[in-house]
Amino acid sequence: MHSATLKRRDGTPIDTTAIDIFRNNFAGQIFSAGDAGYDKARRIWNASIDKYPGLIARCSGVNDVIRAVKFARANDVLVSIKGGGHNVAGRALCDDGIVIDLSAMNRVTVDVQTRKVHVQGGALLENLDTETQRHGLAVPAGVVPKTGIAGLTLGGGVGWLVRKYGLTIDNLESCEVVTAEGDLVTANDHSNPDLFWALRGGGGNFGVVTSFSFRAHPVRTVLGGQLLWPRSEARAIMHLYRSFITTAPEEMTAYAGIITTPDGEPVSALYICWCGDIAEGERVIEPLRRFGTPIRDTVEPIPFLAMQGLAGRSYPDDMHNYWKSTFLTAFSDEAIDVLVEQGTQMKSPLSSLLVEYYAGAPTRVGQADTAFGQRNALYNIGISGQWPDPKESDQHIGWVRATSDALQPYSTGDYLLNFTSDEVLDRTKAAFGDNYARLAEVKAKYDPTNFFSLNQNIKPAH
Repeated sequence: MHSATLKRRDGTPIDTTAIDIFRNNFAGQIFSAGDAGYDKARRIWNASIDKYPGLIARCSGVNDVIRAVKFARANDVLVSIKGGGHNVAGRALCDDGIVIDLSAMNRVTVDVQTRKVHVQGGALLENLDTETQRHGLAVPAGVVPKTGIAGLTLGGGVGWLVRKYGLTIDNLESCEVVTAEGDLVTANDHSNPDLFWALRGGGGNFGVVTSFSFRAHPVRTVLGGQLLWPRSEARAIMHLYRSFITTAPEEMTAYAGIITTPDGEPVSALYICWCGDIAEGERVIEPLRRFGTPIRDTVEPIPFLAMQGLAGRSYPDDMHNYWKSTFLTAFSDEAIDVLVEQGTQMKSPLSSLLVEYYAGAPTRVGQADTAFGQRNALYNIGISGQWPDPKESDQHIGWVRATSDALQPYSTGDYLLNFTSDEVLDRTKAAFGDNYARLAEVKAKYDPTNFFSLNQNIKPAH
């Protein structure tokens, strides 16, 4: 068992006097090994992540974040940042360092008149959706309620409104950021615009974002749900999806999946979300309902909040997870064949293959206008391995990797930043494409010593 001790990066322990002074000046909660609540605080959603921080500093507000950054810098301590803790690679935690935990900073406030939404850095998607839906508004964001808004946004942010209203970062107007020096700065189009550019898709490389300001849209009821067919029809459903989604209006976001239902039935699925006129949406999806013989059709007018909860039960807590993603140059017949074949190799009923299509609002933003590097890649394949028993880890991780490898001949080489369990430097560069060099320059300006390194790391340019 790992013995958690707060240490410098060189491995030497931190003097207890320094830790006591930090504790006494900290307004929030601090957990170290042996404290009541420590084990709960160090657990995150992905059961494959098992780390023992030296300290977990649960911040009560911005001043606590500043104190934690300055303490870590003064003592040369490794730092990780925890927002929602839903990053599949477990970057929220570290061994023997300090976790700056924002989970208590989860307030969401909505200005109905201006449709502006202010979100603290520890808020979850469910916090955001609950508050905005009280007013019939929505911020385009993710699909799993337990996802942290901070990590979701900094990686780009894709959800059920993506084709109509864009990525989450396309609706981001301003951020408050604690820098590596412990300074609080504003980043938007007018203040520190280079930092604001980098935050929109550049990951958690550049500071601790303590709050976000978003633009919301009027969305209250959508036409949403699932259409399911037998797994044996997977190839036909993938072809159907390709012909349907490429001609569908932008009010339609739909994903195709090879999944297993909660009662253990292997199926082919289409996930549907139409955010326009309901009668028109019914007309648009009618060809899907008439295709073959669906074994289940749950698509109906539902509150957007219900749509946002649809995928949550597919990603329960305390399961082991290993994910990869890849963008495709095109969803070709050959790529479909590979996907269907790999679907037959899936060993866990919790695992899944998802095809996502982003053409619409996201692709009208220039490739260099934000740090998000895949504006022109239309199809993303999400490969999710998920299982309960750690003894089975090798086989499920092996399936994810084999599927990713099999898709490489059809891949752009890029991947979705928030949808991968590991990467090497060359793959990190691929996530940002032509924007990588500019991101390295921004990193050199705001974090020249790479203080924030436990992320999809971009090292400072020298």
